[in-house]
Amino acid sequence: MSYAVIKTGGKQYRVQQGDVLRVELLNAEEGASVKFDQVLLVGSGETITVGAPVVAGATVSATVRKHGRADKVRIIKFRRRKHHKKQQGHRQHFTEVEITGINA
Repeated sequence: MSYAVIKTGGKQYRVQQGDVLRVELLNAEEGASVKFDQVLLVGSGETITVGAPVVAGATVSATVRKHGRADKVRIIKFRRRKHHKKQQGHRQHFTEVEITGINA
Protein backbone atom coordinates (compact mmCIF):
# COMPACT_ATOMS: atom_id res chain seq x y z
CA MET A 1 0.00 0.00 0.00
CA SER A 2 1.50 3.32 -1.01
CA TYR A 3 1.51 6.40 1.18
CA ALA A 4 2.51 10.02 0.82
CA VAL A 5 3.33 13.03 2.96
CA ILE A 6 1.54 16.16 1.77
CA LYS A 7 1.69 19.76 2.90
CA THR A 8 -1.43 21.93 3.12
CA GLY A 9 -2.39 24.79 5.35
CA GLY A 10 1.10 25.01 6.85
CA LYS A 11 0.90 21.45 8.19
CA GLN A 12 2.13 18.08 6.97
CA TYR A 13 0.00 14.93 6.81
CA ARG A 14 0.85 11.28 6.13
CA VAL A 15 -1.94 9.91 3.94
CA GLN A 16 -3.00 6.66 2.29
CA GLN A 17 -5.81 5.94 -0.13
CA GLY A 18 -9.12 5.86 1.74
CA ASP A 19 -7.95 8.03 4.65
CA VAL A 20 -10.30 10.72 5.98
CA LEU A 21 -8.63 13.73 7.55
CA ARG A 22 -9.38 17.26 8.63
CA VAL A 23 -7.25 19.97 7.05
CA GLU A 24 -7.33 23.75 7.18
CA LEU A 25 -10.28 25.32 5.36
CA LEU A 26 -10.11 24.84 1.57
CA ASN A 27 -11.94 26.94 -1.00
CA ALA A 28 -13.92 24.08 -2.57
CA GLU A 29 -17.52 22.91 -2.61
CA GLU A 30 -18.68 19.76 -0.82
CA GLY A 31 -18.33 16.76 -3.12
CA ALA A 32 -15.72 18.52 -5.27
CA SER A 33 -12.40 16.96 -6.15
CA VAL A 34 -9.19 18.66 -5.00
CA LYS A 35 -5.55 17.95 -5.78
CA PHE A 36 -2.62 18.44 -3.44
CA ASP A 37 0.52 19.10 -5.46
CA GLN A 38 2.92 19.75 -2.58
CA VAL A 39 3.90 16.11 -2.06
CA LEU A 40 7.02 15.89 0.11
CA LEU A 41 7.48 12.11 0.16
CA VAL A 42 6.04 9.06 -1.59
CA GLY A 43 6.52 5.54 -0.23
CA SER A 44 5.51 2.22 -1.72
CA GLY A 45 6.68 -0.93 0.05
CA GLU A 46 10.44 -0.69 0.36
CA THR A 47 10.74 2.17 -2.16
CA ILE A 48 10.75 5.71 -0.77
CA THR A 49 11.02 8.85 -2.90
CA VAL A 50 11.91 12.04 -1.04
CA GLY A 51 11.45 15.39 -2.73
CA ALA A 52 13.76 18.36 -2.64
CA PRO A 53 11.53 20.01 -1.43
CA VAL A 54 8.66 18.38 -3.38
CA VAL A 55 8.46 15.24 -5.52
CA ALA A 56 8.27 16.33 -9.16
CA GLY A 57 5.03 15.37 -10.89
CA ALA A 58 3.46 13.75 -7.83
CA THR A 59 -0.09 14.65 -6.81
CA VAL A 60 -2.59 13.41 -4.26
CA SER A 61 -6.27 13.60 -5.19
CA ALA A 62 -9.09 13.86 -2.67
CA THR A 63 -12.78 14.64 -2.45
CA VAL A 64 -14.27 17.16 -0.05
CA ARG A 65 -16.70 15.49 2.36
CA LYS A 66 -17.75 18.47 4.48
CA HIS A 67 -16.79 21.81 5.96
CA GLY A 68 -17.17 22.60 9.62
CA ARG A 69 -15.83 24.16 12.77
CA ALA A 70 -13.91 22.40 15.51
CA ASP A 71 -14.84 22.35 19.19
CA LYS A 72 -14.44 25.57 21.12
CA VAL A 73 -11.09 26.23 22.75
CA ARG A 74 -11.21 28.47 25.81
CA ILE A 75 -8.34 30.90 26.32
CA ILE A 76 -8.07 32.33 29.84
CA LYS A 77 -5.45 34.83 30.94
CA PHE A 78 -5.42 35.31 34.68
CA ARG A 79 -3.19 37.28 37.04
CA ARG A 80 -3.62 36.32 40.64
CA ARG A 81 -4.25 39.12 43.15
CA LYS A 82 -4.31 41.75 40.39
CA HIS A 83 -8.07 41.93 39.60
CA HIS A 84 -7.24 40.82 36.06
CA LYS A 85 -9.02 38.07 34.13
CA LYS A 86 -9.46 37.87 30.37
CA GLN A 87 -11.42 35.15 28.55
CA GLN A 88 -11.60 34.38 24.88
CA GLY A 89 -12.99 31.53 22.78
CA HIS A 90 -11.93 30.20 19.39
CA ARG A 91 -13.40 27.71 16.90
CA GLN A 92 -11.13 26.75 14.00
CA HIS A 93 -12.65 26.15 10.55
CA PHE A 94 -11.78 22.86 8.85
CA THR A 95 -12.42 20.87 5.69
CA GLU A 96 -12.83 17.10 5.91
CA VAL A 97 -11.37 15.33 2.88
CA GLU A 98 -11.15 11.70 1.78
CA ILE A 99 -8.02 10.64 -0.09
CA THR A 100 -8.97 8.97 -3.38
CA GLY A 101 -5.60 8.42 -5.05
CA ILE A 102 -1.84 8.93 -4.97
CA ASN A 103 -0.21 9.63 -8.34
CA ALA A 104 3.58 9.41 -8.20
